[in-house]
Amino acid sequence: MANKRKFQENFVQNMLKNHKGDSDRPCRFTAREITSLLDIFMKFTQGCSNKHRLERVRFRDELHKSFQITDDFLMDRIFRAFDKGSKGYLKPEDFVCGLSCLLVGTLNDQMKYCFQVYDLNSDGYISREEMFHLLKSTLVKQSTEEDPDEGVKDLVETALKKLDCDHDGRVSFPDFQQAVRQDALMLECLGNCLPNQVAKKEFLQIVRGETEKRY
Repeated sequence: MANKRKFQENFVQNMLKNHKGDSDRPCRFTAREITSLLDIFMKFTQGCSNKHRLERVRFRDELHKSFQITDDFLMDRIFRAFDKGSKGYLKPEDFVCGLSCLLVGTLNDQMKYCFQVYDLNSDGYISREEMFHLLKSTLVKQSTEEDPDEGVKDLVETALKKLDCDHDGRVSFPDFQQAVRQDALMLECLGNCLPNQVAKKEFLQIVRGETEKRY
């Protein structure tokens, strides 16, 4: 118990020291919230060979259960956005920083996160091909058309017109920022990768101890 408490205290101190002012991976939770999230992380990793590693499959299960995010492709992209260093698993700090963005992040935090999810090859741009892949993963499941690809192509052109602010045929992060600041709905225009307001509120109530529901 003493070792657990010491690890907890050190973890919280490190998060507050190293990530509060980190523009790349900020943590906007309080010390109490970080402690609660660490407890949730440890519950998620119960039964695992390494309790400090949250594996992809378990993360996806919890993402689906807690935030009703159901698209397999986007869930994989969200995992990659959380996974600093592409390790193939999440450490506690990955989990806390990722949830900070989803639950209490600023608009700029969430723009960076969504852009990272949508930039499939991490080259700093969202191309037509990446838009097609993202939109197809959600649209084709709902489509009754014989050739749904044509509908996806139309959506890509519509999205590109709104996002490509400098008209160079691809979307840079400054393009994305400008488009979202002009129309907030553009933040998730290529796929839902943030929890809805109800799911966000319910999860934060658990983290803050404002409900009897527990993990």
